[in-house]
Amino acid sequence: MEIVRIVRLSFIEDKVPDFIDIFENSKLLIKAFEGCQALRLYRDHLHQNVFYTYSLWQSHDHLEKYRNSELFKSTWQRQNCFSILSLWRFLLKNSSMWYKLCDKNY
Repeated sequence: MEIVRIVRLSFIEDKVPDFIDIFENSKLLIKAFEGCQALRLYRDHLHQNVFYTYSLWQSHDHLEKYRNSELFKSTWQRQNCFSILSLWRFLLKNSSMWYKLCDKNY
């Protein structure tokens, strides 16, 4: 069964170019990953700091192999500190951890 994966990403405005660079530099590798049938990036026309990634996978197993791959980790770990959504829930529960997690220069 094919799997459609849609991810909504919201970024601090000055980090948008960083995200676009990461996506542009990784998209061909992601598309070439076994089981990936399509990959697209959409930008919200009202909120220029909001993006959606759409990917189509041959099966749930293929998606899980990608999500557990070094490619996934090396690509998306680079955006953790500037994605509002990726940290939002964590920060609500652990606001004192903010500085420990994001004490990096991007």
